[in-house]
Amino acid sequence: MASCLGLYIEENIIKYAKVSKDNDIIKIDSFGIKFYDRLNEAIEQVISETYSYKTPISINSANENYNYFHIFNLLNKKDRHNYIKTEFESLCYEKEQNVDTFETRYVLVNDLEDKEKVKAIHISINRGEIIRRSELLEKYKLTSISPLALDISNLLEVAKETNAENIAIVNIEANTTVTTIIDQNIYDIYTIESGTKEILDKIDSKENSYSKAYEICKNSTIYTTEGRELQYEENVYLDDIMPTLYNIVGQVKKILNDSLNKIDKLYITGTASVINNVDIYFQEYLEDVKCEILRPYFIRSIGTEVNIKDYIEVNSAIALALQGLGDGLGGINFKKESISDKLPEWMNIEVGPSKSGKSSALFGKVDLKMDFKDVLTPFEKSLIRLMTGVLALIVVYGSFATVLSNQIKQKADETVSAKSKLQTQLVAINSDKTKLDQKANDYDTLVQSLEDKNQAESENKRLKLAIPTLLQKIMYVIPKNVQITSITNSGTKVTIVAQSNKYEQLGIFVTKLGLDGILTNVVSDTSQKQNDVVTVTIEGELP
Repeated sequence: MASCLGLYIEENIIKYAKVSKDNDIIKIDSFGIKFYDRLNEAIEQVISETYSYKTPISINSANENYNYFHIFNLLNKKDRHNYIKTEFESLCYEKEQNVDTFETRYVLVNDLEDKEKVKAIHISINRGEIIRRSELLEKYKLTSISPLALDISNLLEVAKETNAENIAIVNIEANTTVTTIIDQNIYDIYTIESGTKEILDKIDSKENSYSKAYEICKNSTIYTTEGRELQYEENVYLDDIMPTLYNIVGQVKKILNDSLNKIDKLYITGTASVINNVDIYFQEYLEDVKCEILRPYFIRSIGTEVNIKDYIEVNSAIALALQGLGDGLGGINFKKESISDKLPEWMNIEVGPSKSGKSSALFGKVDLKMDFKDVLTPFEKSLIRLMTGVLALIVVYGSFATVLSNQIKQKADETVSAKSKLQTQLVAINSDKTKLDQKANDYDTLVQSLEDKNQAESENKRLKLAIPTLLQKIMYVIPKNVQITSITNSGTKVTIVAQSNKYEQLGIFVTKLGLDGILTNVVSDTSQKQNDVVTVTIEGELP
């Protein structure tokens, strides 16, 4: 019977569940919650209490990021992978992040908005986070590190129990995630930066005990609309609980309203699910969606000796254990395989004295138990030689793999360093180009300003000399009997008032102004005669 220990780890809390599976029969061997100040000690206590020294362990990842890329479904597997990789590299470049600091995985689903495309749910985690998680369990058999937002769907037997309903799972742990399942496939992951950590921190500041804060939440009841006037009298801690839940349910409602796919049912899980009537509270705000507490689909086969609510408290750990048993999505494990992980199961050897002094197995897991006080049989000698050869092969292979891995790592580090330097130089080049473009724009603006100023000064000088030049030209063409009484100008427009005792003399004067090019567009108004003196107004433009 295969078994796995699921560990859900967040600040101050560990949830654990050891789950066994024999074909389709699933059994929870042990489970619980621990509150800790020292994480390593708490993990050791869980391992000891569940006797999981050699049991595969599955834990949750931390601080993962989700992105979505849409790909044409006609691309082959290799081209899809390259496209997703390129898109993520571009995204990192835009955010000025080093793509080599992330470990990535992705899941492909049909794009419901564009039938010609598939949608990649892309998960990225800083490699430092993965290393820190791995180091927590380096002494034990860690087999899986995966995002809980994807693993939580393991608690539902989607194909059999939902009748093709669209589902949302609201997992209210330290932070809150909303996982939508459309057409029996995980389709979107939403993260809400609010959760039970806010609630427990507030109560802990009053009670100075995280475990007591948890018990207060567990014993708190959210009343229905009719009984809401009494709730604050019965539980003073609702002031610490309700604002966070109100914020969460508001954001969940917005997510469901913005979704192009109608959600039929909403499941609530996580630490907040221990608060009594939390499902009724969600139901009051989400009237068109059926809301209920998430219970593992196999819970009916466990029996009644344990309160179902106790199992629901550790839903997150159960989901992780099922992932470790191979029930969940493939390809989302962030735990890198070691050499020991790749060895076949029969090579896990337990050496120790047996009552009979003989080997107890030939196939499967070898339980090599010999009493070396007796004479070895030929079979035992052959078996020892075989095991010695296998161990020697492992040592040689391990040494070769270590050397090769170190060389690959060295080349990878050199590549990362060179790429980082190139990116730094590109950023510097872009910065210099921006500065040069700015300087060029400033220079063009300055040149244009100088040209406009020179043109204005030239025009002012020309206009300033225009009238004296005009008078000098008029002096040579004005008839003897014509007198100029006034000359005015407005820019290039000139107005001349002239008088004479003869009409023809004024006509000659107006004609010469135009013919000799002294003025352009020369016009004159109707002349006026008074006391034998004829006065005429002449208008024209300076050439």
